[in-house]
Amino acid sequence: MSSISRRAVILAGGKGMRLRPYTVVLPKPLMPIGEYPILEVIVRQLAAAGFDRMTLAVNHQAEIIKAYFGDGERWNTRIDYSLEARPLGTMGPLRLIPDLPDNTLVMNGDILTDLDFAAFHDEHVRAGAAFTISSMHRQMVVDYGVLETGGGPTLTGFKEKPRIEYQVSMGVYMVGQRAISYIPEGTPYGFDNLMLDMLAANEAATVRPFDGYWLDIGRPDDYMRAIDEFDAMKKKFLCD
Repeated sequence: MSSISRRAVILAGGKGMRLRPYTVVLPKPLMPIGEYPILEVIVRQLAAAGFDRMTLAVNHQAEIIKAYFGDGERWNTRIDYSLEARPLGTMGPLRLIPDLPDNTLVMNGDILTDLDFAAFHDEHVRAGAAFTISSMHRQMVVDYGVLETGGGPTLTGFKEKPRIEYQVSMGVYMVGQRAISYIPEGTPYGFDNLMLDMLAANEAATVRPFDGYWLDIGRPDDYMRAIDEFDAMKKKFLCD
């Protein structure tokens, strides 16, 4: 394990509404991917990357998650818990954790990726950034012929099934104390709220594109894909 101390907060409080009926019985972070729950895959990855303390932000079915992960000794890390009395979104839970360091990795507990978490952490620290977003390039094909009119009645251009390219957030962030200062206490507050507030304040957030593997298993199609692909790609995600 690295001598550098790294801290992570894993957001594990969601109800998993998109994955019903699977999540009626199990909390979404304990949904199995191969032989492991997705949250255990994340814990193993972070522990291998030198994250010696992880806080699981829990709410829905919190006791089941606590019973499974305990204090983290099984993975050679320290795990503790922050309980939300009510859902606080993606960024609101950070205000419940009083001892966060200057820079903390924050991520959703339902992500399957081979991102180098240690490098992502350390690049953010070296840059002195307030907030860093790990992003993926995505493409979407519009299924229709797109008419361009410039707002008037006359056709000025036409594109048949154009391809739109864009960057999306992976749900993996590095959060500095400057960014945390924008988060209000005791109220739901998401990543979208924080980004809009930082933009309004001219506070820069850094975007680091990633070209590896990433699935948000909170989406049913991606969850089924993860089940199909995990065993064949296990060495990509886990060292053991």
